[in-house]
Amino acid sequence: MSASSAALAGPGSRKGLVVVALAFAAIVLDGYDLMVYGAMVPALLEHPTWELTPADVGLIGSYATFGMLVGALGVGALTDILGRRRIIIASIIWFSVATAATAMAPTPELFGLFRLIAGIGLGGVMPTAIALTVEYAPRGKQQFYNAMMFVGYSFGGVFAALAAMALLADHGFRVLLWLGAAPALILVPLVYRYLPESMSYLAGKGRTAEAQELAREYGVELEVRSSGGSKKAPGALRFLVTGGNLGPLALFSVASFSGLLLVYGLNTWLPQIMRSAGYPLGSSISFLLVLNLGAIVGSVAAAALADRMGSKFAVGLAFGAAALTLVALSLQPPAALLYVFVAVAGLGSIGTQILVNGYAAAFFPAWARGSAVGVTLGIGRIGAVVAPIMVGLIMESELGFRWNFYSFIIPAVLGLIVILAVPRRTAAARAAAAVEGEKVATSARHA
Repeated sequence: MSASSAALAGPGSRKGLVVVALAFAAIVLDGYDLMVYGAMVPALLEHPTWELTPADVGLIGSYATFGMLVGALGVGALTDILGRRRIIIASIIWFSVATAATAMAPTPELFGLFRLIAGIGLGGVMPTAIALTVEYAPRGKQQFYNAMMFVGYSFGGVFAALAAMALLADHGFRVLLWLGAAPALILVPLVYRYLPESMSYLAGKGRTAEAQELAREYGVELEVRSSGGSKKAPGALRFLVTGGNLGPLALFSVASFSGLLLVYGLNTWLPQIMRSAGYPLGSSISFLLVLNLGAIVGSVAAAALADRMGSKFAVGLAFGAAALTLVALSLQPPAALLYVFVAVAGLGSIGTQILVNGYAAAFFPAWARGSAVGVTLGIGRIGAVVAPIMVGLIMESELGFRWNFYSFIIPAVLGLIVILAVPRRTAAARAAAAVEGEKVATSARHA
């Protein structure tokens, strides 16, 4: 791998914020879709004709996350063929159309089917947005740029909670889904007009001059393989599962599993968990709002810490905060502390996953980044599939709301352990990985 450098200061470096802003907007819709389902859970349980149980609602909640698993695992290979820009546009259109269909679903079966289809599109947005953001971020600010982009996820949750508090009681859950589908009418033209293509994708297709021009325009470094070419996709995947890369890939996947279990478990069920603890509907939804506000503030601060102190330190701290906060929430603290702990839980769940994604994206070379993030998020989505079902079964068992928090402590501790086990990526290791990547690519061409 060789790097051609461009000036990292001045107007060019600030242009990377255009990528951050557009990816942020896409992730807002992604976050809204997840959080709005959690806000709708009480209304779905009280639907006059669907007669859903908590286990049914948890299963439907897992459909979208299963779709996201499929989308995330497939996006790595597709981006290497079609480019990241095309994939993110197609994904936004896909999940927006499916969300509109969900809003019109006449039965719970069709409601669940359209949620699954929407999830496939949502699964394509996240790894693509992460890879582009990290690629166009100035060196030394990759975690910070990724966090600025990814807090769009929590902004989506804030919008979902506010919309539910204002509209759910009087207008039902369908209007909330229409609000999630409509913004694509504005966002897709903006992404088409202003979002640049991945530099590593262009270089891999032999369009090195275009890639170098983008590097100069955006004030970032261009990482290319001298032996890149049309065989890039199999080379990237083979590179990730050979030599010293498989271990870190597996550790990031387990950390992503833990982080996404926390994210989807809390955001799907927190309003209903708090209702079971005696809070009214409006008040219980307000906890979803606080959770996401805490994630916004905490994630940006933790990302700045990651760029200064290292990603491993920041991610480990966030997983530890999640475990301690969940213990505190299970003890029913006083009202004043309750909101503080819920806000910290936002950092420990959503914020932790943001840091894990950024850590994984920066760990691997640019040409393999889309595939790496797609794999770690795809495998991690198993946690997202498990979480709504797990909590739904606990809710139905009548063990008490505390057991919901107990069930989240184990993945938080597991995430802490595996992230501490990620090896340090030294300059020498990066150079060795580059040589290994060249060998894999050469082998792929001659196979």
